[in-house]
Amino acid sequence: MGGKASHEDVAAALRDRLRAADERIVPPPGLWERVQASSPAASDRSRQRRPRWRSVHTVLSAAAVVAAIAVIALGASWLGRSGRSSPARPAPSATLTVYNAEAPCQPLRTMECALHLARNPYAPYSAAGNSAGKVWHGDRLAATCVIADGTLIQDESGITSTRWYLVSTAAGIRGWLPGVRTRNSTEIRTCTAAEARSR
Repeated sequence: MGGKASHEDVAAALRDRLRAADERIVPPPGLWERVQASSPAASDRSRQRRPRWRSVHTVLSAAAVVAAIAVIALGASWLGRSGRSSPARPAPSATLTVYNAEAPCQPLRTMECALHLARNPYAPYSAAGNSAGKVWHGDRLAATCVIADGTLIQDESGITSTRWYLVSTAAGIRGWLPGVRTRNSTEIRTCTAAEARSR
């Protein structure tokens, strides 16, 4: 009996000591909040919040990058143009002389003897609205380039050609001169696709 009583006394004394020790323990500030934040439910909530914030952040970052690229491109374009005016037209590569096959018209500058420059070398030469301006036999024109696949034209002497020259008059009129309306012997470069569409 004495052994059993002493065993209970030891257990009671141990409980008293543990209770006293437990009462002296002071938890560090914020411990409870940290425990709650690390709980499985809290980490699930934070995981749900993060993708939404990350997707908004990603979209905003992408928009900022696109805006910065646009500003840089516009600035470079503006700097490239400032202080330098681009030429309105390419420089002429040759000078052509207008030729009228009708001998009686060659010395005359009348409306009946006028030849016209076409707006479109692929449209019928005499079509309404296809005249850019008038020229006469002997006029000197600045030729920019030539196409070889325009509308087929035949002059009064029977000569035919599908060649058309992009020309400008001294007065600044720009249009297409049929190859049969000149006797060109000068090499002239071929028009670019953009020039060939020039009207």
